[in-house]
Amino acid sequence: MSRIPSILAIDQGTTGTTCLVLADDGRILGRAYSEFTQYFPRPGWVEHDALEIWENTQAVAREALASAGEADIRGIGITNQRETIVLWDRETLEPVHRAIVWQDRRTAGLCADLKEAGHEAEFRERTGLVLDPYFSGTKLLWLLREHPELRARAEAGELAAGTIDSWLIARLTHGEVHATDPTNASRTLLFNLSLAAWDPWLLDKLEISQALLPEVRPSSGEFGVARGEALGIEVPIAGVAGDQQAALFGQGCWSAGLAKSTYGTGAFLLMHTGERIVPSRHGLLTTAACDSRGGLAFALEGSVFIAGAAIQWLRDGLGLIDDASESEAMAAGLDSNDGVYFVPAFVGLGAPHWVPDARGALFGLTRGTTREHLVRAALEAMAYGTQEVLEAMEADSSTKTTELRVDGGAAQNDWLLDFQSGLLGVPVRRPDVVETTALGAAGLAGLAVGIWPSAEDFLASQGEATRFTSSMSGTERATLLAGWAEAVRAVKGLAEVGRGS
Repeated sequence: MSRIPSILAIDQGTTGTTCLVLADDGRILGRAYSEFTQYFPRPGWVEHDALEIWENTQAVAREALASAGEADIRGIGITNQRETIVLWDRETLEPVHRAIVWQDRRTAGLCADLKEAGHEAEFRERTGLVLDPYFSGTKLLWLLREHPELRARAEAGELAAGTIDSWLIARLTHGEVHATDPTNASRTLLFNLSLAAWDPWLLDKLEISQALLPEVRPSSGEFGVARGEALGIEVPIAGVAGDQQAALFGQGCWSAGLAKSTYGTGAFLLMHTGERIVPSRHGLLTTAACDSRGGLAFALEGSVFIAGAAIQWLRDGLGLIDDASESEAMAAGLDSNDGVYFVPAFVGLGAPHWVPDARGALFGLTRGTTREHLVRAALEAMAYGTQEVLEAMEADSSTKTTELRVDGGAAQNDWLLDFQSGLLGVPVRRPDVVETTALGAAGLAGLAVGIWPSAEDFLASQGEATRFTSSMSGTERATLLAGWAEAVRAVKGLAEVGRGS
């Protein structure tokens, strides 16, 4: 039996690692997943054991490879949780501190200091980002400030720093390669989008030596060769991208105006802007993305803080449902929302409102309100939030999107996608395989090693997507959006009252 040309895709996420073996014809020949430990040493602090992540990744990759016996692995693609930072010994490849996770808020004071010093506008101009603990740069500054011995070792050239992709590349190549790609670099507060390089001014402000950082290489291309002792195979690492940009590529969004939304705990939206760096006037981020060959391109990014988490709350917090899959039939069983709106601002309102002290609220309740209304309102809230962010993207980019491509767990809900299409007034496309983060990493690697001649061939291998085109009328859309806008205004007003008390 002839072996099938394939790619090993490593999707190293926040709570676990997924590995897929993807064949050139789009079939998934092997799959494995495993979670790892989350550490919360203080309120607002979140850490990972980078060595455990490496061992977890090794085990999951070997399991996926073992289940894909007929695969001929031609390359490895890596995608990862983006802003988590690792600091390690170059010689021993041992971490010198736990990884500080993207969710960690310990550097809020450092960000406030930089803002008070008047640097926020310059950071935004150079990086496309805002000064927030979310990003890697202030995490690395904290490590070097809080641990002078690590700064001394860093200045002596003994240490290396990088996001999770760089850490995995170092371990896979046994320290021969210290590299990252533009999509990950662009999430550090250290990478100048216009120069496509580490920025001396940014490095100076965050007190970080460039010698500590990885080389930035194209997302599709050479990242060294995985050593046989690492995974049992010796093949090139040929594709690297941060998780959201990998999903953008996996969805075939590699030209201006194409957009995707990942419905997870929150909802992450990215709109490709081609070769244009588009500054945002509506509270979005500007970030690096990939073109159809894995080269540098750009995108706008916005997030809805609470999406699927609202359904989880109805299940785990209120006990209104036993399983998230029940929500589709419950929502479809109602003729309308009967004026019930749920603004799930459990952790504040994100883009485009940015009201961090807002809190969740239900509106329009009557004696006739049922649990079905609450479930439907939670699903509708995902679609309203997505519509708001996409509208901000269209305003920033002066580009009207003609289709939204979706993935993530809640993308399995047909009712939600039909409703989303109605609110947007454009079709919603769901791929046959919704693990588009791993698919994107595989695609970038497969292009580099020649499994797919072009990005179009890669997309065609994924099979037929499902398209949702709603028959919602313009009048109904306007009524629904007006009701949502009123509910959001009320939530923002309540936040103002709270601030004034």
